[in-house]
Amino acid sequence: MSKEIKKVLLAMGNEAKKSSQKLALASAEQKNKSLHYMADNIDQNVSNILDANNKDIARAKENNISQSFLDRLILNEERIKSMSDGLRSIASLEDPIGQKMAKWQRPNGLDIERVRTPLGVIGVIYESRPNVTADAGALCIKAGNAVILRGGSESHHSSNAIYDFLKEGLIQADLPEFSIQIIPTVDRSAVGYLLSGLESTVDVVVPRGGKSLVERVQNEAKVPVFGHLEGICHLYIDKDADIEKAKDITINAKMRRTGICGAAETLLIDEAKASLLLPELNKVLKNSGCEVRGCERSMGIVGDIIPATKSDWDTEYLDSIISVKIVEGINGAIDHINKHSTNHTDSIVTENTETAEIFLKEIDSAIVMHNTSTQFADGGEFGMGAEIGIATGRFHARGPVGVEQLTTFKYVVRGSGQTRS
Repeated sequence: MSKEIKKVLLAMGNEAKKSSQKLALASAEQKNKSLHYMADNIDQNVSNILDANNKDIARAKENNISQSFLDRLILNEERIKSMSDGLRSIASLEDPIGQKMAKWQRPNGLDIERVRTPLGVIGVIYESRPNVTADAGALCIKAGNAVILRGGSESHHSSNAIYDFLKEGLIQADLPEFSIQIIPTVDRSAVGYLLSGLESTVDVVVPRGGKSLVERVQNEAKVPVFGHLEGICHLYIDKDADIEKAKDITINAKMRRTGICGAAETLLIDEAKASLLLPELNKVLKNSGCEVRGCERSMGIVGDIIPATKSDWDTEYLDSIISVKIVEGINGAIDHINKHSTNHTDSIVTENTETAEIFLKEIDSAIVMHNTSTQFADGGEFGMGAEIGIATGRFHARGPVGVEQLTTFKYVVRGSGQTRS
């Protein structure tokens, strides 16, 4: 990494740290006002954002990227409207900063409160999704944090166009303009320096992207990380499933958007009803353009299924491909998921509530579901306004990382002259 890049990044870290100290004291009204300004700026500049996005799309096509990758990159009027709506939705959420999480009094008269506070400065590293620029920036501001964004080279023009309108919103609301910053270079060495913590100015890093990116972040980061490696999401169709629900949920979970981490990658079917369920599910999947790979038992029921290999059960396709396995009821489904899970999102389709409760209790993923599509694994769908990502670890944040997950807390102790013996 050149000395010039290092100098620029260190300056960004120092500005972010100073901005975070001011943001921590900003009122909810002022933060919300900035988010509304940002949303208005985006709505008023749709053509500019689309022009920037077209540059990224043209370059991506020249590089022959996959269709699923292109889907994550593409913006249109609907997606941009969703972006600005998300900003307004975040503004409507209750401000977490200063919330009293707990309060008690000790026998000696000390009053103790646990109070929500910002994390400080957050580094967000992402790849092809330009909308993350708006989501991450807004969530961090709402939670009183400064943020340094590092978008992927493939979305460079789109992310920078969106960033310009976020920064303008900060200035309009009289908040520190360096509360949101975006790393200006696509040089990969900049990621390494951000992961080092920029000389203790960055408090947390959140990666949002593919396995190689997240692995690099988790291996190299010298600051705490919220992240997940893969979204190998499972959909289990139980013997007591309603077949029409099963078909609708299967198609949505796999094919609504194949390139997102909440897309189902493995379909598990109860052996007790496999001969009835599999032909129907295979038909709707094939008709929607999905390649179906299956175990030997599934191939014995439906002849046109492609043989699955051992690696299929551990693959996040992010494409129109699904692996199918026949399992021995709920216990077989749980055993398979526990063996191959990435602890992201898993769902059961059944009308038997007792079976559903067993699944929800015994599957230890960040998100477990009953009778619904795994594609609801999304902070916006959870009422969080948006999300920076889905955390699958066990510390601090798990599941959608929204406003509340971007805070920490401190203890406030009030006395009346007590001393300790």
